[in-house]
Amino acid sequence: MTKRLSHDKYKVAWICPLEVEQIAAMEMLDEEHEALPQSTADHNVYSLGSINGHNVVIAGLYQPGNCPAATVVAQMRMTFPNLRFGLLVGIGGGVPVQTDSGMIRLGHVVVSKPAGEHSGAVQYDHGKAKDGQFQRTGALAPPPAVLLNAAQALAVRRARMADDPVKLNVGRINTSLRNLRRYQFPGVDNDHLYPPHYSHLRSGTACGEGGCDPSQRIHRADDDDDTYVVVHRGTIASGELVVKTARLRDTLAQQYGLLCFEMEAAGALSEFPCMVIRGISDYCDSHKNDQWHGYAAAVAAAYARQLFFHMPIDEVQREHVAVINSTATSFTLVFKLLGVTGVNHFVARSNELTHMYEVLKWNGERRTVVLHGLGGMGKTQLAIAYAKRHRKDYSAVIWLNAKDEASLRQSFAQAAERILNEYPDLAYIRNAKANRDLDEMMEAVKRWLDEPENSRWLVIYDNYDDVRLDGRGSADSSVQFLSNTAQTEAADAKAYDIRRYFPEAEHGAIVITTRSSRVKLGEVIRLSKLGDTRDSLAILASTSNLAHLFEDPHAYTLVQRLDGLPLALSTAGAYFNQLSTTCAEYLQLYEESWLRLHEESPQLLEYDRALYSTWEVSFRHIQQQSHGASMLLRLWAYFDNEDLWYELLQEGGSERPVWLQEMTEDKLTFNTAMRILCEHGLAEADPPTREIRGESRGYSVHACVHSWMMHVLNTGIDAEMSWTAMKCVARHVPRKEEREYWVIQRRLLQHADRCITRRAIDVVKEEGASIFHDLGNLYFQQGRLDKAEAICKRALECYEQAYGLEHISTLTMLHNLGLLFAKQGRLKEAEAMYEQALQGKEKASGPEHASTLETVSNLGALYGRQGRFKEAEAMYKRALQGFEKALGPEHTQTLDTLNNLGIVYQEQGQFKQAKSIYNQVLQGREKALGSDHTSTLNIVNNIGLLFAEQGRLGEAEAMFERALQVYEKAWGPDHTSTLNIVNNIGLLYAKQGRLDEAEAMFERALQGFEKALGPNAVRTYPPALDTLYSLGSLYEKLGDNGKAIPYYQRAQDGVLSVLGSQNERYTYLCDKIASLQLCAQEMDVSLSGEAGTRAES
Repeated sequence: MTKRLSHDKYKVAWICPLEVEQIAAMEMLDEEHEALPQSTADHNVYSLGSINGHNVVIAGLYQPGNCPAATVVAQMRMTFPNLRFGLLVGIGGGVPVQTDSGMIRLGHVVVSKPAGEHSGAVQYDHGKAKDGQFQRTGALAPPPAVLLNAAQALAVRRARMADDPVKLNVGRINTSLRNLRRYQFPGVDNDHLYPPHYSHLRSGTACGEGGCDPSQRIHRADDDDDTYVVVHRGTIASGELVVKTARLRDTLAQQYGLLCFEMEAAGALSEFPCMVIRGISDYCDSHKNDQWHGYAAAVAAAYARQLFFHMPIDEVQREHVAVINSTATSFTLVFKLLGVTGVNHFVARSNELTHMYEVLKWNGERRTVVLHGLGGMGKTQLAIAYAKRHRKDYSAVIWLNAKDEASLRQSFAQAAERILNEYPDLAYIRNAKANRDLDEMMEAVKRWLDEPENSRWLVIYDNYDDVRLDGRGSADSSVQFLSNTAQTEAADAKAYDIRRYFPEAEHGAIVITTRSSRVKLGEVIRLSKLGDTRDSLAILASTSNLAHLFEDPHAYTLVQRLDGLPLALSTAGAYFNQLSTTCAEYLQLYEESWLRLHEESPQLLEYDRALYSTWEVSFRHIQQQSHGASMLLRLWAYFDNEDLWYELLQEGGSERPVWLQEMTEDKLTFNTAMRILCEHGLAEADPPTREIRGESRGYSVHACVHSWMMHVLNTGIDAEMSWTAMKCVARHVPRKEEREYWVIQRRLLQHADRCITRRAIDVVKEEGASIFHDLGNLYFQQGRLDKAEAICKRALECYEQAYGLEHISTLTMLHNLGLLFAKQGRLKEAEAMYEQALQGKEKASGPEHASTLETVSNLGALYGRQGRFKEAEAMYKRALQGFEKALGPEHTQTLDTLNNLGIVYQEQGQFKQAKSIYNQVLQGREKALGSDHTSTLNIVNNIGLLFAEQGRLGEAEAMFERALQVYEKAWGPDHTSTLNIVNNIGLLYAKQGRLDEAEAMFERALQGFEKALGPNAVRTYPPALDTLYSLGSLYEKLGDNGKAIPYYQRAQDGVLSVLGSQNERYTYLCDKIASLQLCAQEMDVSLSGEAGTRAES
């Protein structure tokens, strides 16, 4: 029986690019070990085993070359985090030169060793042109000391032995077997060397067959035989260029002192230290052939095996600890504040800065400061100023955008990137980044912050305004501008508890900025208006560059009118920067604006009016400069305040207002308008991000400025503006078939939320139906089913009013509502919608139309969920036949239907047919959409379910993990599709007996469903019912019937609502609950009797 070890027990990597080399490597093992699971991000195939007590990982390359070698090594180190050294073992081309061991010949071994100015390996094709010549640049790492010492010890040992241990190792390969005959020694008679000028005559043939003149061969002393393996140590050349001419070989060899050429070392050595071991199979000339490949691979592997007998068994572990100790003492990050913009010269708030320093200065324990204040008080700028001023007091400063959980996770991912750039050998950070999992990266960063020696960091959580502490939402009287119920509900939906994002260790310093007075997680420093006039003047002076400001009496009057509000002062300063004016002139404009606001909005607080008045003055000037920029400020009120970008505003074509068409005619015009807003201090450019589909980076405005846009620039809801915003968002929703469509959808979602909460949905327009249709699709695909239902119903209403009940657009909307109801588990309502849509489509478009067939296919899916498999199969076959005829076998709708047919076969136990169908669909989707598209991963999930039913649990787990990683990246951890995979993994763990892990997965899935769907919809959502049943079953297995029964009862109620009282599953649950309740009663009686008996005795 093979041994099974954990991943961290393997310390040495053995990398062999070719199949002939891998076979030789396997023959050198003392024992082979059982394969271990690995991440789906790791595409390598490993062979595991040991030699002389050293545990070894053997991996091949998918193709020769430095880049594949680097990829394989990076993935290998992700899966086996304790790997410290590598052996790069295989064949190479020799340079026929004299060394201390004699002339290099075929069948000899060349081993990398530092020589002269070289480390043992050089990348001969990496460099730059200088003065008309090629100059090699860079250096490769030398072999680790433990391997160099082992090589020297082996050389000394072999010199004193009668029998060569390396040659004995070659004998481990049984060349009497037919498949291993190629590893035999070809004999010195087949070792031919020709002069550099003599080229091979006929390509593809051996020298003897190709007519090469034997008289041209270079005669050498015949001092070699097959009883001893000659080893040369020195410099090996690595590069992507295949050296096939003797003259190039000799030129490079003379230049760098080379003994051998190969193609993988440079890639591997860029990742971690390796020793290169090459058996010589040719002379890097035109006379190359495969005759010596087998024996050359055998001698290289034999030499590598013998090294393990000259390396202490604990040396790898000792070296590993040494490396950790050498890196763990430093946790320094280069100072950067990613994702936030600070003022050039921060002034004022000196008392607050001093207070922060007193609280946060290092004392070995955790210190936390909460900066609390209304919007515009300068909380963010104060935190920036503190971080800059005391940057040398901290080993690392990390800035996190805490606006919402999605933004916070993204900030953690950026922090992980920074850490990895500084410490590329940090395995848990590297692995998390390789897996592309935001939650995993967040946990990895937290782990780094938790390291005992890493105690002098500063982490800033900025804009934590949507607060949920002690189970309560974020409604708070100190949070301004929540003007209606819809906005309050939206804020509560975004609320979260920030404490789960804190590191666990009780060290380090934390700063939180918030508008909520409920955040009392440390020393609270409340920022109010500036009390000292000199501080206000200092802000105005630093932002305006006005000379002699402190001597101007009108400046004192102005700062008093601006009431010590930093945001108002900086906006006024930006205005002064834009045009030549005096404080007296600005003061007059401000007073006029203030009086106008007082008349039009008497309910405004003094705080609001002071801010709004400054923005009003800037707005008047913007109107004079650019009509488009001023109109954009008004329109922006109907989008989210963050991430407004060019391509989004381009949507809608000629239906948009003329000013918007002109402003988005090209990027230059758009960016010019945005620059005007930025120069007036009303907007700022977002940090650059990875472009998807060529989309630009966005712009953002302060939340207070955004509120002013709505309440002042737009008096009430402007129907035309609101509708324009909604059209831009709806028309930009990408189709599901597009690559990475989910990235754009998630970017759009915050703007769609804004459109809905601003009541624009109440506006009636002729084109409203298609707009609501697109928005409904957005919410449906993002798992926001309640909002999707409301919008889809509105779309249906618009279609009916515009076109009537029998129009194809109305029927399509009925079909979509059927999809939505089915997703929610409302199967009877879904069936009614499908049947109504199907009857109408057959009449309007005919029974073979693609739209008709789509409804046929989805009706089949519904029958399948109801257990009506024969009806489902008939529907699918009808749809499949029609799609293949109308659209072709590789169309997405054809593949979708084929996949659903596979599900029906799987449900009926026809696993062979199901697997064949799944493989066909998977190939089609990978070809059309790519391997990481969510539609492709749906099939991967189905294959995982099939494997699980067949008992192939390891393969099933790999499939589920692959799907989960992509879903979490695409949809987020709380999307229903992600949670379905989580539930499936829980079922798998339960089958494997990993009950604690199964329980955690089921609980995560159930909590996620409740959060995503709400308490009402979750009661009838079939996957949630599956999770409830799974939890009941789990607790029953654990013997805890008291916990099991409530979960079974909740599942029972849901099944009754969805499938009815005659359904087999419902009757099964009734029997199950009754049986458990009876057992519980009998147990109570039994325990009671036992207690009585003990008392009598």
